[in-house]
Amino acid sequence: MIIDPQFASSDALPDDLIDVVHRRVVEAGNAAGRPGPNLGGAELLSHIGSIIADLDPLLGAREAALVASRVQARIDGVGPLHELFGDPAVTDIMVNGPNDVWVERNGRVEPVDIAFDRSSIERLIERTVAHSGRRVDPGSPMVDSRLADGSRVNVVVPPLALDGPCVTVRRFGATAVDIDAMCPPGVADLLRWAVAARMNVLISGGTGAGKTTFLNAIAAQISPDERIITIEDSAELRLAVSHVVRLESRPANIEGRGEVTIRELVRNSLRMRPDRIIVGEVRGAEALDMLWAMNTGHEGSLSTIHANSPADVLRRLQVMVLAGDAALPLWAADEQIGAAIDLVVQLARHDGRRSVVDVGEVVAADDRWRCRSLLGDHGLASLPTREARSATPGPPSPTWCQRPDAERA
Repeated sequence: MIIDPQFASSDALPDDLIDVVHRRVVEAGNAAGRPGPNLGGAELLSHIGSIIADLDPLLGAREAALVASRVQARIDGVGPLHELFGDPAVTDIMVNGPNDVWVERNGRVEPVDIAFDRSSIERLIERTVAHSGRRVDPGSPMVDSRLADGSRVNVVVPPLALDGPCVTVRRFGATAVDIDAMCPPGVADLLRWAVAARMNVLISGGTGAGKTTFLNAIAAQISPDERIITIEDSAELRLAVSHVVRLESRPANIEGRGEVTIRELVRNSLRMRPDRIIVGEVRGAEALDMLWAMNTGHEGSLSTIHANSPADVLRRLQVMVLAGDAALPLWAADEQIGAAIDLVVQLARHDGRRSVVDVGEVVAADDRWRCRSLLGDHGLASLPTREARSATPGPPSPTWCQRPDAERA
């Protein structure tokens, strides 16, 4: 049976038949000792189509295709949002409540006409949260989770969400990002050199600037013979290298026990013989442990941070370190930051396009550490002065610099 996706958006839903077909598919999976049918997309649709034909052989092709599409959406766990996940231009999906769905498509936010009732939203939340081993209820009304494809999901339910359950999905990119496409002239060469030279790099930007996507792109430059430990709140990184150990933090259970923080994972990763440590995002007390790791033989580490500029990155790190329980004075925190961080890459989004807008080198100035911009109006304007932490790639090449700014540097 051939399923035409154009039928997926129809509103003429035979709900009882959808329920029965879905139950039959799930039961077939359970009988085989697995939670669902172990089939690819085309095979699954064919399997669903055969069940529909057995149950209602007189059902028209249009209605059968509609039922099959919605059953597949239930099995995928995203319900009526299934068709949006087939659109590569959609990067964010925002469910503000029943039948109130918005997307970011090609960098612009727009509403979509999708019937998504409260029961469908609750089913999506239940399956998403169960997949990641977390919980959400009135006593714990907020949760971060993820879908099987790596897409990040944030859920807020009543009583905090006044108009019904609210779900925000940040999709995991289906295609790898070309590092050259996001960088001004010369910057991609510099960053490839920085990875090979084992420089410690922070990627900074606002929400939706593409920090995780860009981190994936530059981490792909790491040598395949290196052991990488990734540490995240909600696993999003998909590194194109072979030797990767992925760790994910865990919130406390309903009894308030079992919490494992990013900070604890960073400390534990030091005992796992890492060549590099990649922290998905540094946002709290784990900042000091990350800096200590960078300063004690784990060069070439990468992370992301929310900040508006490279200079703001240093200030935010100072606050994170000082807010921890180590009780370091400001000068000691500043020295740890200056000794650990080599480069800060600033990302921004303009008219839907995400790109590198600045690269800052951490340098000493007036007894403090500051960020010196390496970019000019035409691209890379000057080279970093900090010594490479590995001599393997050799020194950075002056040919990466773009004139006329390089002449004024």
